[in-house]
Amino acid sequence: MEYGLFDVLKLVGALGFFIYGMKVMSESIQKVAGDKLRGVMSLITSNRVSGVFTGFLTTAIIQSSSATTVMVVSFVNAGLLKLRQAISVIMGANIGTTITAILILFLGFSKFSISNYALVIIGFGFPLMFAKKANLKYWGEFMIGFALLFMGLDELKHSVPDLKNNPEILAWISSLNEWGFLAIVTAVLIGTVLTVVVQSSSAAMAITLIMCDNGWIPFDMAAAIVLGENIGTTITANLAALVGNVHAKRAARAHLVFNLLGVVWMLLVFHFYINTIDSMMVALSDHGSPLNDTSAVKWGLTYFHISFNIINTLIMIWFVPYIEKLVIKMVPSRDEEDDEFRLEFIGTSLMSTTEIALLEARKELALFGEMIRKMHDFSVELVNSDNPKRIEKLLKKIEKYEQHTDELEVEIDDYLVKVAEGRLSSESSEEIRAMLSITSDLERVADIMMRMSKDASKKTKYKFDFNKEQTKNLNALVGLVGQAIDQVVINLNKSYSDVTPDNAKDIERQINAKTKELNKDYFKKIKEKDFDIRTGVAYRDWIFACEKIGDHLINVTESLSELNED
Repeated sequence: MEYGLFDVLKLVGALGFFIYGMKVMSESIQKVAGDKLRGVMSLITSNRVSGVFTGFLTTAIIQSSSATTVMVVSFVNAGLLKLRQAISVIMGANIGTTITAILILFLGFSKFSISNYALVIIGFGFPLMFAKKANLKYWGEFMIGFALLFMGLDELKHSVPDLKNNPEILAWISSLNEWGFLAIVTAVLIGTVLTVVVQSSSAAMAITLIMCDNGWIPFDMAAAIVLGENIGTTITANLAALVGNVHAKRAARAHLVFNLLGVVWMLLVFHFYINTIDSMMVALSDHGSPLNDTSAVKWGLTYFHISFNIINTLIMIWFVPYIEKLVIKMVPSRDEEDDEFRLEFIGTSLMSTTEIALLEARKELALFGEMIRKMHDFSVELVNSDNPKRIEKLLKKIEKYEQHTDELEVEIDDYLVKVAEGRLSSESSEEIRAMLSITSDLERVADIMMRMSKDASKKTKYKFDFNKEQTKNLNALVGLVGQAIDQVVINLNKSYSDVTPDNAKDIERQINAKTKELNKDYFKKIKEKDFDIRTGVAYRDWIFACEKIGDHLINVTESLSELNED
């Protein structure tokens, strides 16, 4: 058989054509329904059954079980889903993948092939790309991706080698059947490797359907390859979770455990199961016997794929609590490592869509706000403490947190820059701009608190202390700063579309009024020469620092509220 480098490149290009079309279609539909999908997934997961339905619905809509799994992992990180809920959603996602197989079979392998109308679909979608409304642009992208997918499938069907005229290769494949059960296990491994290589279970399923349609492989081997594809699709998520946090690893392991257990029980009843499908197809349909008729294999494979995923979910849904306990033992929680900085929510390798990436960044910003609040609590204690050992300990804590905030700013900014390199909607671009501004303001707050703590620590070094009036005034001022920080933390934890600046601006006005009052009193004391110079300088620096913190905090709320206005 003559199948040279040029033919191989055509085959690889056709596969890339297919996968790219699926990627464009999936990403565009996620842009259209991103916020709605988040709302659905966070609300309709009250029990296992609703979780399965949510996973099925989400995957059926966005046509990507990998995207659904990554979304689930992000929601577990963000605290929107518990691990047990996430497992049921992942189960539903497995059923959702069958929709893609059905679309490919009915629209790509039937007499009515959608690829014949692909250019017409692109003709409808292309003008939408220039629409002013973002949603219309996304629908245009979806139509183009949908057309490219089936154009790629058609090219893939015509680019595969002609094995029918080269019976020696088919003879090799047929010889595998002599291995008995080992042949089925080998086919499972082939399916796993195939899915890992093409990085898409849908693409692997399309390739398997093409092999069936060309009569390369018998029904039992094709079914075993599909089982392997179920395992292969979990390996991608587990590789991605290697650098993720403990929640990401557990969700990915749960996906692997669920699919592995399904493959194990199916292998135990494999021949009985495919014989049952064969009997039912002969009795109830006009497709013929997949065990004896080559043209019926693709139909038998589709029925196998659908029925296996549904039955596996119906069985495994009763074992969700046990799967949860198993993956927690497989991936135990790490001990508290207070001296080690690490991101809690962002996992760069898990980032697949802008919606998911921004959700992770939002949660990391909320954590940033919590760190600022802790630094403020330490600062308040510094003002009121006269114990040298306690002051030294508080200073070390504040220094450690300030270092963490420096690292956090760099990591979040680097992550957002990577997100910005992708295809963004105008809303996402504005949100990234606002987030970059927020990280800068929060980090400046941390820097100012660090300087304030060093000023307060001079009390022990230079043997001075704030008098009762100064302590009272500073406590009143830092109390207002504390209220401003609390308001920022509240705003960072709520939906950005719900943020209003009113409360924050009211607190900011109180901070400005208080600093003006204390400055006036301070300069009055200078004229009367009723103050200690060293104490007075530290006191004035704290007043100025609190005012600057207030300015940066109101900037954070204004950045969020501007998103609401946009």
